[in-house]
Amino acid sequence: MLPIPAEELNGSGALGPYWTFYHAVVAEQLNRWLPESPSTVLDMSCGNGRWGAQAARAGHRVIEVVDFRRPAEGRSLHDASRVSQVRADDLRFLPDCSVDAVLAEERAMSVELMAESAVDDIARVLRPGGRALVCVDSLVLGMAILAEQNYWAHLRQTGEVMLVPWPDGSITRCFSSGQLRELLAGAGLEVEWVRPRTVLSPSTVDHVLAADPRALTWLVNTELDAHPDDDDTVGIHLVASARRRA
Repeated sequence: MLPIPAEELNGSGALGPYWTFYHAVVAEQLNRWLPESPSTVLDMSCGNGRWGAQAARAGHRVIEVVDFRRPAEGRSLHDASRVSQVRADDLRFLPDCSVDAVLAEERAMSVELMAESAVDDIARVLRPGGRALVCVDSLVLGMAILAEQNYWAHLRQTGEVMLVPWPDGSITRCFSSGQLRELLAGAGLEVEWVRPRTVLSPSTVDHVLAADPRALTWLVNTELDAHPDDDDTVGIHLVASARRRA
């Protein structure tokens, strides 16, 4: 059984309170992670630009990569004075050591099946000491989707690259915490931490918010103050922070 039903993974449906919590966690985690001083941030996220817009509001200059293979609608959250959009499918337009931070949110390295090449590019464009924040689908999610589709034989191949077909015909690449560490270290990045995006279950979040809608901030802080490093037994997504060595 899926930890979150497949039809709910787009942020709609009965799990609305959970997704409100989830996005609040992402926003606060990003707020804590962003550089303290004004910097150049590359946004490779697969969302609608919300995280790059958050970085811009924090005073950073943002370069948002919009993959020309995907629709561009719904991307009106950016501040044109601080966010530059570039339509491209790789980072060849950027010179070496040209950005201070890279955001690869919204499962970016799972949607990008050639993740090794993409992470090599991230390491190349980062300045020494620069950091990357990377979000991927977890093995927990991948195995649950395979089980739901009765692909039982695939569940024994957890030591290999796991490519998971979704009901909508798309394919995602799922990672264990160890595989995510290897992906980042293989590009020469120093991994600072790897953790599940959330460990609180949808039922817990729904119960707490139903009792007190004002408890959202408390839930978010509780989530981020926990330290389930390298625990890939829970959570639909993993998130990692890595640094290019000085």
